[in-house]
Amino acid sequence: MNPFFDELGDRLRRAGARRGVHIRAPELNPRLAEELLELARVAAHTRERRFAPLASFLAGEAAERLRAAGLGEEAVVDVIREVRRELEATVSEAGS
Repeated sequence: MNPFFDELGDRLRRAGARRGVHIRAPELNPRLAEELLELARVAAHTRERRFAPLASFLAGEAAERLRAAGLGEEAVVDVIREVRRELEATVSEAGS
């Protein structure tokens, strides 16, 4: 996706390897990354701003579980988008 995230993924891989766990370096799909960022933006406006990073983490965990269950990459993006839009609607309703 970009050099920062490529390096972060490799750092995470190496840290796991130092503990005897060997994984592929995690990678970000650009479309999924965009949806996670949008979700964080919306989450920051629905609750305390500090919840935004944890909302992204939770969505990332869900994305990985959806992939493991056999959902394709685009369908995973659609799930995150759907939930983000639901959250956005609650923000809009609360602001009305």
